[in-house]
Amino acid sequence: ISGSRDRDNMLHLHHSWTPNIDRLAEDGVKLTQHISAASLCTPSRAAFLTGRYPVRSGMVSSIGYRVLQWTGASGGLPTNETTFAKILKEKGYATGLIGKWHLGLNCESASDHCHHPLHHGFDHFYGMPFSLMGDCAHWELSEKRVNLEQKLNFLFQVLASVALTLVAGKLTHLIPVSWTPVIWSALWAVLLLAGSYFVGALIVHADCLLMRNHTITEQPMRFQKTTPLILQEVASFLKRNKHGPFLLFVSFLHVHIPLITMKNFLGKSLHGLYGDNVEEMDWMVGQILDTLDMEGLTNSTLIYFTSDHGGSLENQLGHTQYGGWNGIYKGGKGMGGWEGGIRVPGIFRWPGVLPAGQVIGEPTSLMDVFPTVVQLAGGEVPQDRVIDGQDLLPLLLGTAQHSDHEFLMHYCEGFLHAARWHQRDKGTTWKVHFVTPVFQPEGAGACYGRKVCPCFGEKVLHHDPPLLFDLSRDPSETHVLTPASEPVFSQVMERVQRAVREHQRTLSPVPLQLDRLGNIWRPWLQPCCGPFPLCWCLREDGPQ
Repeated sequence: ISGSRDRDNMLHLHHSWTPNIDRLAEDGVKLTQHISAASLCTPSRAAFLTGRYPVRSGMVSSIGYRVLQWTGASGGLPTNETTFAKILKEKGYATGLIGKWHLGLNCESASDHCHHPLHHGFDHFYGMPFSLMGDCAHWELSEKRVNLEQKLNFLFQVLASVALTLVAGKLTHLIPVSWTPVIWSALWAVLLLAGSYFVGALIVHADCLLMRNHTITEQPMRFQKTTPLILQEVASFLKRNKHGPFLLFVSFLHVHIPLITMKNFLGKSLHGLYGDNVEEMDWMVGQILDTLDMEGLTNSTLIYFTSDHGGSLENQLGHTQYGGWNGIYKGGKGMGGWEGGIRVPGIFRWPGVLPAGQVIGEPTSLMDVFPTVVQLAGGEVPQDRVIDGQDLLPLLLGTAQHSDHEFLMHYCEGFLHAARWHQRDKGTTWKVHFVTPVFQPEGAGACYGRKVCPCFGEKVLHHDPPLLFDLSRDPSETHVLTPASEPVFSQVMERVQRAVREHQRTLSPVPLQLDRLGNIWRPWLQPCCGPFPLCWCLREDGPQ
């Protein structure tokens, strides 16, 4: 995602593994304890871009709205937050974002674009202002369509019953009522029935769109064209900006349901549609690396590869898994504390600068990218706010043996679920869980039957004493340590809880962007390339 003013470098953000990604790891530095600041995309991306826990910027919820729910919602990354893109732009970098944004769009009107990438330091944007969803392809694994259809159908049945009861009462003279309420209840019932029928199409048009800077180019998207369009845009950006310093954030739409995959990759993987999608993304990584080679940029480019969270275990139908796997790590997407939701790939490659093939097991964070690239670019890390990330360059270069992170906090929405302590002098990483979700059914490893595990309420457990794990010996978090089994149990608990109190003293109240008022659909905020609600256009034909 970034480049240094002096060395004309660049970083990319991606998502997974296979040949081209393996090549990145072999030629670069691999981080094996790389941690996202949240286990879902909107808060994780906010933390990545700002170097701050999402609870500091308000990019969390307190009522279960884990991510931004609509393109036409008013919540988003606040305008007073500083991204690394903004600082690099001020240092003379060309800054681009291609792919997924999902950090908000509008505040008061459909064209104010207050949360748009171009208002957060990027001078070029091409991609989805929202996120790819199962609803974009009318999948059975639905984020909101199925729930809305069920609610509208229920309301239709209620009003239809009311209308029929009133008609029967009127005709039998048992209910002294005029025809007016009968007609109105019938009309509302018909509207609700129509709404339940068309809501899927409305969601596709409302949320599944592409933009170039401030202009909608496709509404709705043509999914078989999206991958070629993104690659074309990446190549164009690199060619335009190869003679000066640049920052390019490539944010793939891949490995997220509905797993849109081009025809020539379908059925190729041994791991079903999910594997096909991963292999296509890996091919895209290879295409981007080839473009860097052809433009003579490879040796002057710093590349960063990661994911914003772990795989989604609940995304399965029958015995088919569509949300990925997390290997030896417990839990997954949406779980605030378990490693499977927050431990992600981390690769840095910079030929001739970073040692090839190096593996670092120290705790690192996606938030570390902020101070790392800012200082590489000759910028200054803001002093008027808390920055939770640490400069990674000494660790990557091998001039430092340990991460600067002694503690990392693990949030679920605005609730602290866990914390880790890197006890450097002992070479131990402790993990303390204060709250964990109740897996369903009992004995399962996820919250099956739900979209994601909850952060609060009856379906979470508050642990007293908290659960303690030694991640150095037990990265799968299978052996809970107790005062009887761990001699330093009390000392570890006391030190971690003191660190939590110190961390909490640094927090300030801020408006929560993902709570109900900022996270409901508002028709007047809906981006539309035609007269609302006729939101349809195709302004760029793209590659054939």
